Amino acid sequence: MHYPSASTAYPHPLLNKTSNCCKARLSIPHAVVRSLSSYDESKNCSSLPVSRTIDLPSRVKSLTSTSNPFVKHCLKLRQSSSYRHTHGSALIIGSTPIREIYKFHMLKQERQNTLVDCLFLLDGTDVPEGLDDGLVRIVHVSSTVMRRLSGVQSMESVEAIALMRIPSSFLNLNNSKLGGDCKGWFSCPHRILVLEGIQDPGNLGTLIRSAMAFKWDGIFLLPGCCDPFNEKVLRASRGASFQFPIISGNWVHLDAIGNKYHQIKILAGHPYSSNCSKRFSLLSQGLADSLEETPLFLILGSEGGGLSEKSMQACELVTIPMAELSNSLNAAVAGGIFLFMLRPRS
Repeated sequence: MHYPSASTAYPHPLLNKTSNCCKARLSIPHAVVRSLSSYDESKNCSSLPVSRTIDLPSRVKSLTSTSNPFVKHCLKLRQSSSYRHTHGSALIIGSTPIREIYKFHMLKQERQNTLVDCLFLLDGTDVPEGLDDGLVRIVHVSSTVMRRLSGVQSMESVEAIALMRIPSSFLNLNNSKLGGDCKGWFSCPHRILVLEGIQDPGNLGTLIRSAMAFKWDGIFLLPGCCDPFNEKVLRASRGASFQFPIISGNWVHLDAIGNKYHQIKILAGHPYSSNCSKRFSLLSQGLADSLEETPLFLILGSEGGGLSEKSMQACELVTIPMAELSNSLNAAVAGGIFLFMLRPRS
């Protein structure tokens, strides 16, 4: 993969004629994430070429126009997955997820590496409680800019937006140049949630948040899943995508982990069907107890597409016992039940 040059910057319209003393600025680096994602939710955001660095001069303390190049850059980060991953940055909308991500990295003693490049605050509002404004660059924005960046018309629920670097805990293996020892992909593969074809961002965000809450060790995204840094995923996960190991890859990579750790058991959640030739196990406390010490992959598919043929062949099928007239659950609801029942005990 060829990464574009970062040598050219968009000029700020207010500083076209200023002297060199005003050149200090916030520069958005290219490809600081561990690889370039192949996701792309928006293909109509082509006004800004990705071959340039977008800069915000240090003297700029407020933004009032949606025509500002830096505002356009941030808007495209929200709308386009490929643009996000090319620049290695994403927008986090709302004080609560910003605070949770910031607190998480502070607890990890990453005080000098908070991931927050810039914090946009609505004019007249203070820095959210729990954030150290000495470590974060603050830029105040008008309500028009805040609406544009957030995609939300009501300002009552959005007083802050953070421009954050995508963390090193995210890894995209679909770039053929990446590989090596799969032992480093997850620090501990005892409990890994594998998702296949989860395109609904609300479901994906909820599953990421639930996996983190129940102390699973990471998430592996098979093809067909939406970007974990999509704005709706981040909203549903409350920023857990920035706090939890996530790997995007395919069955070749998943098999490599299985071959490295020979005792990994692969289960797949699937609604019971009398037409299926494979045997089903019922999810129960007894089953969970029997797997307590066993490294486990749990594969979940989408509500509409279900599991692929490859997953059906490679996995032992497990179903949630339900009332006779109920034959399926929402993916996030079913996933939450599986994640809780099969959670690590220690």
